[in-house]
Amino acid sequence: MSFLAARRRSPLALLVLLFLGLAFTGTAYAALQTGAAPGTSAEEASPEQLEEGRQLFLANCASCHGTNAGGNGSDGPSLHGVGAAAVDFQVATGRMPLPAPGVQAERNISQVQFSAEQIEALAVYIDSLAPGPDVPEARWLDPSQGDPANGGAVYRTNCAMCHNSSGTGGALTRGKYAPTLMGVDEQHIYEAMLTGPQSMPVFNDQNITPEEKRDVIAFLKSVEDGANDQGGHTLGSLGPAGDALFAWTIGILAFIGAAVWLGRKAA
Repeated sequence: MSFLAARRRSPLALLVLLFLGLAFTGTAYAALQTGAAPGTSAEEASPEQLEEGRQLFLANCASCHGTNAGGNGSDGPSLHGVGAAAVDFQVATGRMPLPAPGVQAERNISQVQFSAEQIEALAVYIDSLAPGPDVPEARWLDPSQGDPANGGAVYRTNCAMCHNSSGTGGALTRGKYAPTLMGVDEQHIYEAMLTGPQSMPVFNDQNITPEEKRDVIAFLKSVEDGANDQGGHTLGSLGPAGDALFAWTIGILAFIGAAVWLGRKAA
């Protein structure tokens, strides 16, 4: 004790305390995380599956993302840490491999180039380089288990400003756009929230919990099924702007018709 007391004012004491504090804080934070652990796809993959994924990557993706997936300047970003969820979202929706340079990669299911098994192999290979968000479990993708009312509240707070209040998409800056969410697979909706593709922000499990993500899916599927069409014609479900345009157009025509009719009566 006398040895420690004599050195408690040493300049190194502060550094030691700082190191111990950071180590303790980091360990406690990792231990208390709920649902935000790195993806585990690669941990369950066989060597043959990882090799298949590597070969698929080298043949189809390395020209833009680099042979080690570390990125290739402006041609393609690094894929280290994006996780299996991001790979599944981009490849299974036909966005990647990118058919041609453009403002943003567009969803095109008809252009999906790989089978489900190949997409899984590619995803686990990328995940093996640096782990990231995993493909969501089936229990978080079932709309019947979600709460559409709560999902609508979460959606309007976090998503409606880009995707429209009814999920039909909207314009962004510099030629980009937020795509429609109608007809999108539940797994891809969840993965988009989890990974934040392109201009979209990342909503990890601390921002929007898995239960809330499932609620958002339930809300979008209820809109897609027409459960909210209770006020007559949907007008394309374009939201308040469409309603205002309809009312303005009909209102102007009604006023013009009334003016013409009154004018003729006066004559």
